[in-house]
Amino acid sequence: MTRRTLSRRDFLKSTAAAGAALALPAFAQSGYPNRPIRLLCPWPAGGSTDVVMRAIGESFSRNIGGTVIIENKPGAGGILGAGELARAQPDGYTLSQLPLGIFRLPHMQKVSFDPLKDLTFISCLTGYTFGMVVRSDSPIKSIKDLVAYAKANPEAFTYGSTGTGTTPHLVVEQFTRRAGIKLLHVPFKGNADGMQALLGGHVMGHSDATGWASAVEAGRARLLVTYGSKRTKRWPNVPTLQELGFQTVSDSPFGIGGPKGMDPALVKRLDETFRKVLQDPLVIATLEKFDQPVIYMNSADYTKFAQETFREEKETVESLGLARAT
Repeated sequence: MTRRTLSRRDFLKSTAAAGAALALPAFAQSGYPNRPIRLLCPWPAGGSTDVVMRAIGESFSRNIGGTVIIENKPGAGGILGAGELARAQPDGYTLSQLPLGIFRLPHMQKVSFDPLKDLTFISCLTGYTFGMVVRSDSPIKSIKDLVAYAKANPEAFTYGSTGTGTTPHLVVEQFTRRAGIKLLHVPFKGNADGMQALLGGHVMGHSDATGWASAVEAGRARLLVTYGSKRTKRWPNVPTLQELGFQTVSDSPFGIGGPKGMDPALVKRLDETFRKVLQDPLVIATLEKFDQPVIYMNSADYTKFAQETFREEKETVESLGLARAT
């Protein structure tokens, strides 16, 4: 599977070249958009994804020349947006953020959509940086400390995530199996409520994307580890699970999708618009705030990525013994 993480300079060069060739006069005459576009965010308001999606939505609104309304659809591990797309008209007025969980949860439980048959993959835009945080006053100061504590106290260490079957949950499940420990998982709807539980002392750790960044920077939380293939630019002194020897890596791209059956000309126009969004200084600054790189794929590449990821997630779920009975 090929994923491209572009530098800003490379991305701008490629976008300029693509933009020069763009010509869609026939579709431009259709009047789209002539009513508000719903852009679904399948996570609660106030979390990192919500902040990023609102920046993307604001820029997308300016570039597409219409009104864009962000609608939060939290719960169910981030798959409610995809479920709504499966029931929507393919007219471009209902779009959604598509987290990696849409490729995983269908292997774990019955869902209302088929990710490969019911969706149109428009553009992949960016990806999460995931990590585990504890309160700053926690005696757990490193992953070594966490492993030692968990071995002495099985299932006593409680940690939150954005829901059962989400990437922040399954990465920790992979890590704990390889470390030979057991933790107690507490699912939440999103980052905001999970961090409230951590800072309020209701859980001992929280595994999630960088919605914890402000708490870490303010000294209220301690970042123990990140889950990517390399250390982050923002927290270069924090190790990854991979380098600590746990053979666990998660780079988690996400993008925008629509219902199946969308007009190819409309998909192309939307894709080109989202490419422009990734040049917007507001969007760039918001991504940098959460240490999220540009991971751009056009519709064809994103569709191929979806097919490959769906197969890979099936293997991961089966290896963890979490596959639903068929």
